[in-house]
Amino acid sequence: MDEKRLSRRASLASLGGLVAGAAGLAGLRATEDAGAGPAGVASGLISCVLAPEQTEGPFYVDDAAVRRNVTEGRPGTPLTLRLTVVNASNCKPIRNAAVEIWHCDAGGAYSATGAEADERFLRGIQRTDAKGLAIFRTLYPGWYRGRTVHIHTMVHIGGNVVHTGQLYFPESVTDAVYKRTPYSARPNRDTRNAADSIYRNGGRRSMLKLARSGTAYIGSITVGVQRS
Repeated sequence: MDEKRLSRRASLASLGGLVAGAAGLAGLRATEDAGAGPAGVASGLISCVLAPEQTEGPFYVDDAAVRRNVTEGRPGTPLTLRLTVVNASNCKPIRNAAVEIWHCDAGGAYSATGAEADERFLRGIQRTDAKGLAIFRTLYPGWYRGRTVHIHTMVHIGGNVVHTGQLYFPESVTDAVYKRTPYSARPNRDTRNAADSIYRNGGRRSMLKLARSGTAYIGSITVGVQRS
């Protein structure tokens, strides 16, 4: 996909959005086994749970690029994000929802801020496909003082920003990744999930399911949304 800079207003007009939520791996497997839709919901095998609203934070910028690969050559462990968007009322996939992400690099720095003010690494927007799937090629985030490891998300539907949230990582995986370079150059991170005040406000429902693929990781989450 060609990269294209979008202001928030432009992204809303052209991409739409969603109210995001998280369902566990069991829900995802049930969807695959039983089929999405009202029958699956009625059977009790499928559930879609709205994710908690969480702070946008100070590092949002209004000109994310529409693109899948957001790495821009930054060093770090590769991470593929697979964010599947479904209708919370019936678990059917939602096509053409706009999913936006941004996060810090392995050294804890955000683009578009401070010395990185002219950069836009690790930021992007993707539309969901017919299966409700948006995919990003990014990196495992680093850490900065006072926060646990996380990725920011913003979602859009019907011309409005309707959800702002954050995605989190299992501590055991983060511990393993941070033994590698370049993360190992910054030991002794000061905040883990349990001590993070934002994570404690619903973060467990926004936890990525991680699978290892060689030296890389694939992070998945199924999000249930309301379309109004």
